[in-house]
Amino acid sequence: MGNPSKVIIDSYFKDHSFVRSDIESFNYFIEKELQKIIEENKIIEPTIIPNNVDEFKIVLDKIWVEKPEITEADGSKRAIYPVEARLRKITYSAPCFIEVSAHINEVQRESFTTQIANIPIMLKSNYCHLNKLTRQELIDRGEDPDDPGGYFIINGTEKVIIDIEDLTSNKLLITKQNVGVSEYVGKMFSERGSFKIPHTIEKMKDGIFYLTFTRVKRIPVIVIAKALGLVKDEEIMKFISRDKQYDEVLINLYEFVDIKTSEDAIDWIAKKIGITQSKEIRIERMQEILDRYLIPHIGIDKDDRIMKSYNLLKMVKHFILVSSGEIPPDDKDHYKNKRLKFSGDLLADLFRVNLKVLIGDLLYNFQRIVKRGKFPSIKVIIRDKLLTQRIYSSMATGNWVGGRKGISQRIQRLNFLESLSHLQRVVSPLSTSQENFEARELHCTHIGRLCPIETPEGTNIGLRKNLALTASVSEDGDEEELVRSLINMGLKRV
Repeated sequence: MGNPSKVIIDSYFKDHSFVRSDIESFNYFIEKELQKIIEENKIIEPTIIPNNVDEFKIVLDKIWVEKPEITEADGSKRAIYPVEARLRKITYSAPCFIEVSAHINEVQRESFTTQIANIPIMLKSNYCHLNKLTRQELIDRGEDPDDPGGYFIINGTEKVIIDIEDLTSNKLLITKQNVGVSEYVGKMFSERGSFKIPHTIEKMKDGIFYLTFTRVKRIPVIVIAKALGLVKDEEIMKFISRDKQYDEVLINLYEFVDIKTSEDAIDWIAKKIGITQSKEIRIERMQEILDRYLIPHIGIDKDDRIMKSYNLLKMVKHFILVSSGEIPPDDKDHYKNKRLKFSGDLLADLFRVNLKVLIGDLLYNFQRIVKRGKFPSIKVIIRDKLLTQRIYSSMATGNWVGGRKGISQRIQRLNFLESLSHLQRVVSPLSTSQENFEARELHCTHIGRLCPIETPEGTNIGLRKNLALTASVSEDGDEEELVRSLINMGLKRV
């Protein structure tokens, strides 16, 4: 029969590609994420509009991407294959179209389809011409039939987008501190669309729990819970310590017993962070800060406030359990507390930021023409080259949004194994010049996920890793679907 492990590995790679997770991530970006980004920026309202118009808005609708094509010098368009892109030193990309409509006083004025960008296409993805071709067809097209794909061609150069390893967002991690005012500190990054807002929970010497997020610095958690609508002390107590009494909670409740309504609590916080206008404006501004920047992943509407207060108190309970020694502190290096950002996620970040630049440019052009007394057609003022050039530039240089460098790299082609290794690279965002001993060490949760041997010597040791040979990474799932399945199985919401 031969070597059993060889048989297993052979059969695994008949159905699975080395770069399957990366390709799935890119497909998800094109099929789902693009539309989500458009939904986030759906309505554009210019501040300067013609005098005879009461209300004017531009609405972005459906977005889709076609297969890669090239526009020749004479204006003709045709399909392009990767081998031609390499030889002619051009980008293997596909046109991206969007439906746009303009509304005057709630009435649709014009509606049209326009190209807003050319998006580089990953080889062997669903949008690549090589997808689902047989071995012989690939050879006929001038491609290596054993090439796994999973990379891009930018100006004729093969570029791979490196996978980024980061701490998981929307999860509170509590660690013990050697220095600072609080013995334990809980940190969480709340992520929603382009927002990624750090939240910090601390317990000071006075026994009060404080929360810090954006410009709201060290505000007592109990006051924030009351500002969000949970004003009864009994309810707050019940959420934190239903089964067991914790003295810390009583100290916190007693300290702010005078705050009886959510309006009082909001006003108290507004004064504390230095909002100095009249009471109505103070409360309105503070409510906006609480809605938009406090745990935005739970929601950013008024109706989500009560849910936010429940989650805050759940975090306080977790903090008490860790600080009292009932459960151990969170391990940042445990792989359950890590997430990998693949090509699709990184391209979504890039597209999201640059779409905002395109919208800013569109508004500027529109308002400039309106000032001259004309009413322009939207079709004329959308510059598709702007978005295309910014995406190409990031992918060619490797300089990404958020100040990250080296995200896109020229693929190493010295030998086949090195190319495969480069396609499976995972890089930590931690600084290479700092010690970070724990982050560089092997962790028991790496087994089966990351290669325990392949890492460079020197300053990058342990920060540049590679996925294990048979590692596959699952996509971010839809929570609502999961909740529906659990309810159908008989579970009840609490």
